[in-house]
Amino acid sequence: MKILLTGSSGQLGKQIIKSAPKEINLIVTTRKELDLSNSDKCFDFVDKYKPDWVINAGAYTLVNKAEEEPEIAFAINAAAPYAFAKALKLYGGNLLQISTDAVFNGKFGNPLMFQNKRSPINIYGASKALGEENIEKVLGKSNMAVILRTSWLVGPEGRNFVLNILNKHKKNQSISVVADQVGCLTSTLTLAEACWKVIKKHSSINQYIPGDVPILHWCDAGVTSWYDIAFAVGEISKNIGIINNPSKVFPITTEEFPSRAKRAKYSVLECTITRNILALPVINWRTSLKKVLEIHSEN
Repeated sequence: MKILLTGSSGQLGKQIIKSAPKEINLIVTTRKELDLSNSDKCFDFVDKYKPDWVINAGAYTLVNKAEEEPEIAFAINAAAPYAFAKALKLYGGNLLQISTDAVFNGKFGNPLMFQNKRSPINIYGASKALGEENIEKVLGKSNMAVILRTSWLVGPEGRNFVLNILNKHKKNQSISVVADQVGCLTSTLTLAEACWKVIKKHSSINQYIPGDVPILHWCDAGVTSWYDIAFAVGEISKNIGIINNPSKVFPITTEEFPSRAKRAKYSVLECTITRNILALPVINWRTSLKKVLEIHSEN
């Protein structure tokens, strides 16, 4: 099976590469080779390689900066998946689109189901929501695409919240973290496994998920806040010997944290259906966090 992967230098892309089954012919693209802001290039890459799957793990994820440069965010997050979808419809193949909890407004108050209405509150979320809609427009009812939403992604390498907080703990810096945004942590380790399971079980997913294009939700188990995660990073890091003493972590409100982009107060994804379909274990976010920190410390 031939698979074209975007976002190979990102934290998820790196884990997808590391966990790829041996029988997979994985075509790894760099940003220089495949500029996702160039939709013509995206279309041409599918024409050139004619993959069985495109895993679109590449994205514009700078949430605050997206407010300043929406054209780039929409080009990468909306126009690129549109181009992939159109090329795959013409040449054959399937699309696995990695999406986000940011397509919701955070006002539901209950775990978010795949069928909940999209209602983004910032440019990043709007661009990812349009990307989903573009895929549905082109590949709806074709059984050629799956959208996999995730949230609060962290991994043992790259740039992410956990590694940034770990660095502050190492330097014994005082840490102030938002405590009134609630969501679900996701490890790149478990998300990469979910991606490969989606491809393996693709033929049966449509039986369980109604709609034009199946949408799945994936995150690690348990509800948390950014404050809880920051505190846990220090606690776990001390227990496994990465640091001697964690820094003090102080809770603050969303209003006290300057941000150009609006942030959802509640973004808990309901993942039960996905876990059942993909036959993946329930792993608590603290367990995943410990694994991320252990692997990072070994590198």
